[in-house]
This record gives sequence, C-alpha cells and structure tokens, in this order.
Amino acid sequence: MRDILHCDLNNFYASVECLVDTSIKNKPIAVCGDEKDRKGVVLAKNYIAKSYGIKTGMTIYEAKKMCKNIIIKTANFPLYLKYSKMVKSIYLEYTDQMESFGIDEAWLDVTGSRIFGSPYEIAQKIKERVKKEIGLTISIGVSFNKIFAKLGSDMKKPDAITVISSSNFKQKIWNLPADSMICIGKATIKKLNKYNIFTIGDVANTDINFLTKKLGKWGLYLYNFANGLDDSIVKNSFSTSKIKSIGNSNTFYKDLSTNNEISSGVFALTDSIVKRAFKRQIVNAKTISVVIKNADLTTISKQIPLTPSSINSSNLANSFNKLILDIKDKNKAIRGLSLRITNFNAKSCQLSIFDDKTAKLDKTIQKIKEKYGKDAIFRANNLLDKRIGGLEPLNIHPISFLS
Repeated sequence: MRDILHCDLNNFYASVECLVDTSIKNKPIAVCGDEKDRKGVVLAKNYIAKSYGIKTGMTIYEAKKMCKNIIIKTANFPLYLKYSKMVKSIYLEYTDQMESFGIDEAWLDVTGSRIFGSPYEIAQKIKERVKKEIGLTISIGVSFNKIFAKLGSDMKKPDAITVISSSNFKQKIWNLPADSMICIGKATIKKLNKYNIFTIGDVANTDINFLTKKLGKWGLYLYNFANGLDDSIVKNSFSTSKIKSIGNSNTFYKDLSTNNEISSGVFALTDSIVKRAFKRQIVNAKTISVVIKNADLTTISKQIPLTPSSINSSNLANSFNKLILDIKDKNKAIRGLSLRITNFNAKSCQLSIFDDKTAKLDKTIQKIKEKYGKDAIFRANNLLDKRIGGLEPLNIHPISFLS
C-alpha cells in the first residue's frame, strides 16, 4: 500500500499578492490578465471575492459590477513561480518523489519517508512549515493513490488535511458527485448522467462491461479509479519526461493587420520556442502547427511538415509566417496566434554545417538575452512596434539584427 499526499496551495495567486502588499489582506482580490493587452479576465480570486459571485473567466468589467471594492491585481507569473519554488523546496525535504500539477499543486509519494512520521504527520509538518516559513496556507489530501489524494485536498479548504484510506473511502467519497474526481470532465459527466450515473459510488458499482461499451477504454479507467484501483506512479522530481511538443501563444494588444506586424509577432513567439527547444537539446522537428484567432474570435488552424526539419529561429519563423499567410482570412485582422512544433526526438538529429552555424547564432543570442535582458538584442523589424515584438522599454544600448 502506497502513501500519497496531494498538496494544494489555497488561493495561491491572491495569497502571494497579499504577502507582497499586506494592505490588501482580508479584502476581495482578483488576479487578472492585463487590460492593456486585451487579456482582462479573472484568472484567480480569493474566497472573499468568490463570496460576491466572482468567477474565473469573468471580464474585469463584470467583476467590478459584482463587487465595486474589488482589488484588481495584474498577474505576475515570475513572482508566483518564485513562491512556488520556495514551497516545493519544502516538499523535497520529505521525498524526491514529487510530481508537480501546475504551479500551485503537487503529488508526493511518502511511502519511503517513515523516518519523518506517518503520512498524516508528514502532511501536518508540511502544512505548518509552509504557513510559518512562507506565509501561505495549504490543503492536503492523504490517501493510497493519486486520484483519491487529489480528491482529498479538494474536500476541505483552506488550511486542512483530509485522509481517505482503503478502509473508509467507500463511506467517505462514494456519495460525492462523480465529477469530483479529477479525471471526469464536463463531456464525460454528461454521458454518465445520461445513464443515471451521478455519484462516484454509481461509477464504482456500474457493470464494467457497460462502462467500456459506452465509454471505451476510458470506462475501464473510471471504474478502477472509483474503486480505488489507481496504480499510476508519482514521477520523480528529478526525472525528465519525453517532450511531445513545444509551443507558445499570445493575444496581442492590438489586431495584426499587416504582414510586418504578423512577422513581428511570429518572431517573438518563435524565439521563445527555440529557447525552450535548446534547453531540452532538441534540434529537429518534423511538424509545425498554427492556430489563428481572428478579430471576430473565429479560429483557423493547420499543421504541415517542417522543411528543413532543423530548429533555428529563422527557419521556424519563416515557416510559421508562410503557413499563416497561406491560411489566414485576407479580410480579417489577427487577434491572437498559437504556434507549436511537434514530432521530434531529443539528441537524435545531426545538423548540416549551415544549420549548425545558425543554431549556434541562436544560442549566442539567447545567452546575451539571459545576461542583459530580452531587449538587449532583437530583430530590427521589432522596432516597428515593440509591444508586438515582446520588447520592454530599453534601458541599455540595444544590438539589433536583421530578420
């Protein structure tokens, strides 16, 4: 029998904002995207804001109508990542079997950590340390598998520990709605409800052949999960999983209507993709894909082979640009772009002499940006509109290079 914890930081984004600015503590807070960049929706809210009916996905305008005194904070992901790493460094003192589930959640396998006490005692120590050393509260689910541990962390908030054991799980969770389990989404619950399956217990007690007939292989998974038969492992925090795709997306502060504007936006997104590919030592990709969001919010998407398959900023950006111009609606401006590379193998492709030189240039540029900031070196066409190109106000003499 395994000992699994699921740790869920309560109101993480808003709580971090309160640590930075104590004057807003105990007030309704919503963390939102930047209105200037047309991303002004609620990304997270604290419990006080929630009590006013404010929900994730609402516009800032709607949130202010529901709560006139709400405090709007623009999302600061570098800050949140800093606090996330601080919390997870505490987790790692108890086990190296830690699997992150987003910036504010993680599973821990503490089966081999009895030196620190029972699973419940370890959960208590972690909860109190996070509160005392960092100032954040946390809810922890303690169970014998990942599905139930996650469910436990959701059952009681904030600042709580919930134990779901092999002897009490039927009494404790079978009466809960089926979609309380992380693996059941809106589409699946619709199908289950159609067959009068409403609770976790209903799933557990439904004939397995019926579930597989109606839901395919996923029906078998749901049956096992509801009956506590989840055997998925908690990945080691130091292991690296195989990357299947690398992408980036952006909703631009204004609609892109000219080829130059599109090119500037594409190069900014491509630079980020190339940087992440190099960090993973990925040198080739066989496929690129593009999703275009038009000004009227309609979308167009397509994927094509990447020729040549080597990863460098010029090759990728030119390929993305050509694909976008081929498929875009000539009568509509572009509101947002999502670019992605897929179908590749790490350390598996020898580069040609020319591509190797281009890749080396990209790596040198990345090092300059890491040392001096992303506005230290950039393409000249980004000067047409620095915000589209992802540049911040310059504070040093920049070096530009032609696209």
